[in-house]
Amino acid sequence: MSTTLAARRRAAISALIVAVASVLLLTTALAKIADAHGNIVSPASRNYGCWQRWGSDFQNPAMATQDPMCWQAWQADPQAMWNWNGLFREGVAGNHQGAIPDGQLCSAGHTQSGRYNAMDTVGDWKAQSIANNFSVKLYDQASHGADYIRVYVTKQGYNPITQPLGWGNLELVGQIGNTPAAQWTPESAGGVSIQVGGSAPGRTGRHIVYTIWQASHLDQSYYFCSDVTFGGVTPSQSASPSAPASPSASPSPSRPPSPSPSASPRPSSSPPPPGGCSATYSLTGQWPGGFQGEVKVTAGSSAITKWTVTVTWTNGQQITNAWNATVTTSGSTATAKSVAHNSALSAGASTTFGFLGSYTGSANGAPTLTCTPT
Repeated sequence: MSTTLAARRRAAISALIVAVASVLLLTTALAKIADAHGNIVSPASRNYGCWQRWGSDFQNPAMATQDPMCWQAWQADPQAMWNWNGLFREGVAGNHQGAIPDGQLCSAGHTQSGRYNAMDTVGDWKAQSIANNFSVKLYDQASHGADYIRVYVTKQGYNPITQPLGWGNLELVGQIGNTPAAQWTPESAGGVSIQVGGSAPGRTGRHIVYTIWQASHLDQSYYFCSDVTFGGVTPSQSASPSAPASPSASPSPSRPPSPSPSASPRPSSSPPPPGGCSATYSLTGQWPGGFQGEVKVTAGSSAITKWTVTVTWTNGQQITNAWNATVTTSGSTATAKSVAHNSALSAGASTTFGFLGSYTGSANGAPTLTCTPT
């Protein structure tokens, strides 16, 4: 073999190695884009809760007696817990009931080749005690944001310990519309989180909170079953998510348009005084007798250290639960004060607080707002 031919072969082999390495690097990069999704961390979904409680001790035989529903899930497919953030379907295009049969809601219709099937198993799953006015905390590991998030609760009389979950068992109790990840709360573990309020009056005992998250980056719909007991206290929403796991599912390359929730925001605002602050109201969800609202607080031409928003209702509405603000009510007026993490705003900066409310009759008009820096 001539020296020239040998040199050419070495060059060709080197070029092939470089090409293969480039493909592997690109594949790895794309996988990293796809490997982070999210879940309901409070009240914890079934597979996230099992991962929280047993992820560091999943071979402990005590799980079989202490947490039998998690035990059967770990035995069926441990990846359902290691990939706690990949419980989604693609290409649903908003037709959730058409894509997921009754009895398969907790596994998203046996998604991901049946990895999450054990989530549908009927039995006595560990339940978290919550109040009838509550909020769920969604952790979005990759900061996808949401086209919408819808929160359902099972109807009174349904028994999750003995009955499979069907669409007819659910009632919509809260929702938000399009919300970019930039408006969510950053988490120390990476990614962002958001809280969505729900109101389920008349519920007592064991129930399932069912959450649908339509992510904004692709037509990916996530489905989560959280087991709860009503009649307790509202769960803490401040706990940060645990260190992320790496799901194996990859997103599809295209996304059909997704529907937006039926509620249309109705803005109402106060003018921003120089050096003061302004407040803007939006209706983000409504159902018979109840609604969810959000108020955006914006600093004026100079920074503020605290703020107070006065909300005056015109149709007898009442705020029943709030987050990201401390709210007190007197008659038709509610007073919302900033809390530690959103008190200080630089000039022109904004923050939000949300709440659940009740109303009677057909009128649910926007309130009058005033914002005062303190």
